[in-house]
This record gives sequence, C-alpha cells and structure tokens, in this order.
Amino acid sequence: MKILVTGGAGFIGRWVVKRLLEDNNRVWVMDDLSNGSEENLKEFRNDPNLDVTIGDVKDVGVLSKLFNNNFDICIHLAASIIVQESIDNPRKTFENDVIGTFNILEEAKKHNTKFVFMSTCMVYDKASMGGAISETHPTKAASPYAGAKLAGENMTQSYYYAYGLPTVILRPFNTYGPYQKSTGEGGVISIFIQKELKCDFLNIYGDGTQTRDLMYVEDCADFVVQAAYSDEVNGEILNAGLGEDIAINELAGIICQVKGKIRNVKHIHPQSEILRLLCDYSKTKKLLGWKPKTSLIEGINKTRNWMKKSVGK
Repeated sequence: MKILVTGGAGFIGRWVVKRLLEDNNRVWVMDDLSNGSEENLKEFRNDPNLDVTIGDVKDVGVLSKLFNNNFDICIHLAASIIVQESIDNPRKTFENDVIGTFNILEEAKKHNTKFVFMSTCMVYDKASMGGAISETHPTKAASPYAGAKLAGENMTQSYYYAYGLPTVILRPFNTYGPYQKSTGEGGVISIFIQKELKCDFLNIYGDGTQTRDLMYVEDCADFVVQAAYSDEVNGEILNAGLGEDIAINELAGIICQVKGKIRNVKHIHPQSEILRLLCDYSKTKKLLGWKPKTSLIEGINKTRNWMKKSVGK
C-alpha cells in the first residue's frame, strides 16, 4: 500500500516506518524535524520504497501536493507533545495539534485516505487506585496538550460520522525504547537510564508514588500498524499498553541500584499530573488480536544496551 506517516522522523514514527517498510509498503514521511531527526531514518534512507519530505502540517500547499500520491492510509503522528511547553505556549500546541490535524483530515477526505490519529493516554481523567483505564474512562483536558489531543480526536470522529471517512483513534500509554530523547520531557525510562549511565542524580517529580504503564516502542509500532491495516477498527478509539503499572519510585530503583543517587524534587506541572495510569487494552486485543510482547525488564535492558552504544560506551 501507499502510506503517509506524518512525524515519521520522530521516536515512535521511526519504528512505525521500519515496520511498514518491512511489510513492503511504499512509505512517504513528512516531518518538520522540530521533534524528529533525519538521523532516526538513516537506516532506511537507501530504501527505494521510502520518500522523505521536510514540511509542516500547517502548510496546506505541501500537504496538497503530497496527497496527490493518493495514499491508502495516513498515519498522523506529527504533534507538539511536551506538556510543559503546551502550558507555556498553548497557541503553538493548538496550531500544530488541532489546525494541523484539520488540514490533514481535509486532504484525507478529498482522497478517501484512511486516517489514523495518534492521541495519548494523557487525555484521561484520574483513575481510582486499582482501576485500569478503558476507552470509556472519563477524559479531562488537564493541559493544553491534552485539550488539543481531545480536539483532534473529536475532529477525527466527526469526519468518520459526517463524511464516512475511515478513521481510527489511538491512545497509547507511556512508550519508551531506543531513539527516544533523554532530555526535557522525553520518556522517564530513557531519562533515568541516561542519568544512571552518567552517574548523575535521578530526579523524581513529586513523591514518586504516581504510576505509569510503560510499553516498549516496537509493541507500540505494531499496535499502530495493525490498527492502520484493519477495517474492523474504523470509527473506534483504541488503547494500548503493557497492562501493568509501576510507581516511579520503584522504576527508579530498578534502573539505578545506588539509592543515594535517587532524589525527589518539586513537580514542574502538578496540575496536569495523572496519579495512576494502568491500561485496559482488552478492546484492542478483541478487535485486533494485539497484545504486548516485551516485558518491562526486557524493554529496559534493550533500551539501556542501545543507549550505551549510542553514547560510545
């Protein structure tokens, strides 16, 4: 098939592109490189089935030209994804994540291209202790980032119902693995591993009792691609995660054995913190037959080994 991946030079995008090429698809990547990097795609740059365009989802001219390729599927990963940045600069997040999504939906409608929208588990409201989060769990726009993603979800659903456009909305839980940034608000695992490798302090925001459901990136890419291929999930919202959560304090202890190197610090945005994230992916398992293959310990080890090599250790 002919498939466009916006944000394909990003962390998750890189793994989605890898999987699509392995499946012998013709793949186009569009990325403005604000979060992604051409280095992420270096492994595939000589593949004749890959075409890369440096462009912005807010540029309707570039989008219109790209969509003349008559894609079968558009996997829309491009977004401003940093929660604190959305709080500091909500306009940027709105323009990238809402207007950008609208622009692509308009092109998808013209060409009847299936539209796969990458949302986030950050749209969910707080969960009770012991409770897993399903797709019917209440949502809450606790940050402009979550608000923009919910707006994107609503626009995506409206094109399914109003125009019959095949769409699917994906809510992956916290994803980690090789090629993830280990600065700023990159994944907690990559940040902790980088600190541990450099013998620096691991900083835990707040009291560290907040939990996360952490999914290895290749499992996430498999989820995205399976949802893109399947007509059974058109019009649906789907969760994906490991199905197990872990407190950040415990996670830090697994990654760093030196207790004196772990410390709790003031939270940077406590108002948008979700205290418990545990994924119920039973709907996705039922509709796609998908389930994660990589345990947390296995995934941490794979990520640590990659990071050791990437820093020349």
